[in-house]
Amino acid sequence: MADPRETGTVLDPKWDANGLVTGVVTDATTGDLLMVAHLNAEALALTQSTGEAHFWSRSRERLWRKGEESGNVLRVVELRIDCDQDALWIKAESAGPACHTGERSCFYRKIERGSLVSG
Repeated sequence: MADPRETGTVLDPKWDANGLVTGVVTDATTGDLLMVAHLNAEALALTQSTGEAHFWSRSRERLWRKGEESGNVLRVVELRIDCDQDALWIKAESAGPACHTGERSCFYRKIERGSLVSG
């Protein structure tokens, strides 16, 4: 019998030992990968209720709304969850660069021959 979490219609995230799920953010128009962050239950609830991406900062150990300091808010267009409900896909419109370095995406470097290269 199939696991209801995998085939049902009830949102029941499979939180990790720290109460988090991984959130992958892509540009709703281009599909470009913008960032990866983590959400706890409160961040997920706020993301759903406000339409703006909220995350749990492991380094700051606090809830944060993307863009609260930079103004580069992520407006959620669509939220998806994977088959076993342990990862979220957030399709969003970004009000500016998604990366705290000022780059459009946090994935602005390639690995080539063991070195990092922009582009």
